[in-house]
Amino acid sequence: MRQSNSVKIFAVEDDLVYSKFLKYVLELNPDFEVEFFSNGKDCLAQLHKLPKIITLDYSLPDLTGEEILNQIKATDPTIHVIIISGQENISTAVNLLKQGAYDYITKDEETKDRLLNSLNNALKNVSLIQELNHLKEEISLKYDFESSILGSSPAIKKTFDLLSKAIKTNITVSITGETGTGKELAAKAIHYNSAQKKGKFVAVNIAAIPKDLLESELFGYEKGAFTGAVTRRIGKFEDANNGTLFLDEIGEMDINLQAKLLRVIQEKELSRIGGNDVIKINPRIVVATHKNLAEEVKNGNFREDLYYRLLGLPIEIPPLRSRGNDIIIIAKKILLDFCTENELNCNRIGKEAKEKLMTYPFPGNVRELKSIIELSAVMGSGEEIKAEDISFKTIKEEDSMMYEELTLKDYESKIINHFMDKYSNNVLEVAKVLNIGKSTIYRHLKSISNERAV
Repeated sequence: MRQSNSVKIFAVEDDLVYSKFLKYVLELNPDFEVEFFSNGKDCLAQLHKLPKIITLDYSLPDLTGEEILNQIKATDPTIHVIIISGQENISTAVNLLKQGAYDYITKDEETKDRLLNSLNNALKNVSLIQELNHLKEEISLKYDFESSILGSSPAIKKTFDLLSKAIKTNITVSITGETGTGKELAAKAIHYNSAQKKGKFVAVNIAAIPKDLLESELFGYEKGAFTGAVTRRIGKFEDANNGTLFLDEIGEMDINLQAKLLRVIQEKELSRIGGNDVIKINPRIVVATHKNLAEEVKNGNFREDLYYRLLGLPIEIPPLRSRGNDIIIIAKKILLDFCTENELNCNRIGKEAKEKLMTYPFPGNVRELKSIIELSAVMGSGEEIKAEDISFKTIKEEDSMMYEELTLKDYESKIINHFMDKYSNNVLEVAKVLNIGKSTIYRHLKSISNERAV
């Protein structure tokens, strides 16, 4: 099976003998995915497959090397074109290099070494371009929340207005919304557009950390503070100093720890577990939850004083079903990103498919929409997603699991994940339903946390 990091290369050569030579040279690198063409028109017709490098014979039966080069560059200027010619013509070589060719190589006894050297250098350039594009995408995502949180509906515009207010001060922000609406994305938008962007953005999912480990995770500990504390470790509050600390699923925090959290936030200082030193901290606090914290206060599950301390500027992320045509806007972006990444031809959503999407309530919000669109792109057979390609009926995990050959431990993990999702990460409820101890669930969550940290 070819590795996911393979590099697609086109080789255009009409000489069968020389094609065999190119095949031998190019396949010396197992990461190359090579496709051969005997003429220029066939090569140009397949540029949608997004090759990174093209080796191009200058003299072809249908088009000149210069004509093909110009069309390649007009389609995608980032493609590295290496011209291979039977004649060493300096003026021709200089002209082609000026027009965008990456290299010009003559067919002689040194071709193999020169070609390998040129390919290696081209690969380095490809890697640099990809890294640069990735950084540009990250910057775009971080510094323009109206580009990262897509939509133009009245519901999302209200959210944009509140986000724009949040970035002007260091006020505590409480973000609410259903699962899958993009609460962490909103928190990142606040951080990377505010004065705190010079510091770190540190995210903590309260629900994913066992209760007995959460205190040390947040506030850190000194060496020898407890069994296993073989070295000092700073907590998330210190790590986020002068930056932003995002406490996701704050409603899941044990009420006994809430008192210490309140004190740390109010006093802007803490002591690590097992230590006496008072450490000054100044992170901006952003919290998020899918729960109604006011109801949690009434039910005795959340401290009232902490509730009012964290309320700050409340921002609600609206559910997808209330955002109208934003569904289509987001779906198009998801489709474009997925098809580009996976080199698929599908690039449109048909009229009937759009209508079908608009009638669905999306209980899983944007996260569910992403899953549906990506599956539709895979299942479709053309350049357009049709209504019949879209399926809202997902196979229930409990019905499909037995078709997989997994270890007992993996089955246990899947079952716990399913019920944690079903019961909104309520460990007590899941423990009751599965008739297992809370410690089993906590060990599972700790294992997931460790895997993500690796």
